[in-house]
Amino acid sequence: MAKGSKKTKTSAKSAKDERSKDKRPKGADRTGAGPKKSAPGEPVQTTVTKGAPVPQTFGEALRAGPTTRVDEIDTRGTPGFDGDKAAAAELMPELADVVSELQERLYAESKGGGQRSVLLVIQGMDTSGKGGIMRHVVGAMDPQGVALTSFKVPSDEERRHPFLWRIRRALPRAGEIGVFDRSHYEDVLVVRVHDLVPRAQWSRRYGQIATFERGLVESGTTVVKVMLHISKDEQRARLAERLARPDKHWKYNPGDIDEREHWDEYMEAYQSVLERTSTESAPWYVVPADRKWYARLAVMQLLKEHLEAMDPRWPAADFDVEVEQERLEHT
Repeated sequence: MAKGSKKTKTSAKSAKDERSKDKRPKGADRTGAGPKKSAPGEPVQTTVTKGAPVPQTFGEALRAGPTTRVDEIDTRGTPGFDGDKAAAAELMPELADVVSELQERLYAESKGGGQRSVLLVIQGMDTSGKGGIMRHVVGAMDPQGVALTSFKVPSDEERRHPFLWRIRRALPRAGEIGVFDRSHYEDVLVVRVHDLVPRAQWSRRYGQIATFERGLVESGTTVVKVMLHISKDEQRARLAERLARPDKHWKYNPGDIDEREHWDEYMEAYQSVLERTSTESAPWYVVPADRKWYARLAVMQLLKEHLEAMDPRWPAADFDVEVEQERLEHT
């Protein structure tokens, strides 16, 4: 981890790249019709292309329960999806369109007084694909409605405050989708593995985190927590690729090798996180991440399912539409 934390707005560039293969207008159906916005309260539909299999509910397939064991999860699995990489590639552009519209509805809802928001938490070991999620999933949304925060090693100022202080400062505002690249869970993962604070201190944090997240949900924030779960062998392969390719040397951190020495301890720490903080109101979703394409599909689908459950509404006009139409005709 590098020093400092930074809150930025995401770029929609990767979304444009992702959709470049599909030249139809955004929202067009298979008959070639133009873009179509859903009416207030109408569910947004995804059109499946070329016989690609429709995913089951990813939330149900990936949610961590009381019996979930990190060491028993197949990191190359594709829970909730029977297709392959090509089928996922067919689905992603249209899923991105759906999520983009739902996000726009959430943002517009806040302009009419709505107070709801979404917080997407992404955690995972080094090379687990967090950057790819930021580019291919978060990048598919309108940057004006997204607040991305990448949490690094706490600054001197942050250390002078309780561990949740910097987290509270980065929470999404009404209408926003907040994204945490790493999060407050570093304070019960890295801190625990490296004994950075006394055991009694980090042990108390599980309860503090659960209370904190319950308060977020009660105040109108939907919390979506994702653990990108890769195998130790897959991490080795990804680190080897970074070392073998000059264009990836900038992504390599010698400290990643040091962290590999603590792999088993990290898995124990993640197991405790799932057991003690996967709650009814803010559950964890464990996403097998050895297949990058599946991890991206799964996170996009999780966002879609949660936004659809929220059902954000277009705000009613605060002016007389007919009067304004008549005024416009006379200009």
